[in-house]
Amino acid sequence: MSEGRLRVAVLISGQGTNMLAIARAAASGAIAASIVRVIADRDAAGGIAAAERIGLPASVVAASQSADRGQFEAALTAVIEESRARLLVLAGFMRILSAPFVQRYAGRLLNIHPSLLPKYRGLHTHRRALLAGEHEHGASVHYVTAELDDGPVIYQARVPVLPGDTEQSLAARVQLQEHRIYPQAIGLIAAGRLQLAGGTILLDGKPLAAPLMEPYASTPNHG
Repeated sequence: MSEGRLRVAVLISGQGTNMLAIARAAASGAIAASIVRVIADRDAAGGIAAAERIGLPASVVAASQSADRGQFEAALTAVIEESRARLLVLAGFMRILSAPFVQRYAGRLLNIHPSLLPKYRGLHTHRRALLAGEHEHGASVHYVTAELDDGPVIYQARVPVLPGDTEQSLAARVQLQEHRIYPQAIGLIAAGRLQLAGGTILLDGKPLAAPLMEPYASTPNHG
């Protein structure tokens, strides 16, 4: 691992497609970051095998093996601290973290959410966007706070909602944009250009007035 690269731990619950997008960007040199640990909260998470196939260190901290959330988060914290990660990235991590855990990593904890926040916090975002008759939908990278999907937003990408869209087709279009904006947000942090200070996002030392917006592209960008 090159010196000076931001040490990143990625927390997953599923297939880890955003983790793989971040790994591609890191491996190509597009961002000055390295994934030092992939952590799943369940044994069945396909992203663990995917991480191991490309040589990333991976661990399972199974929530089902813990008596309560406190015990689970203590085990999770131990693995994170052992990895010496400086940034924690939630990538399809389907657990609500406690306020003390979030506070411990305040300013160093990111999430990606499949909506244009503040719209559609929580689950089933694609279904809700379709039922509401939205003409556009998207994804948001944000800092994590104790309130669900409510932290300061760094980056967004919009996608059109097309006639005949289903939850699955809309989700696929949104996911392509997730794979673009998550590495870019991490890259800004790794370059020392972006940070959270007192609840305000600073980009190049100046408050970010609105989330950065990635122009829509219909094909993935693997950096």
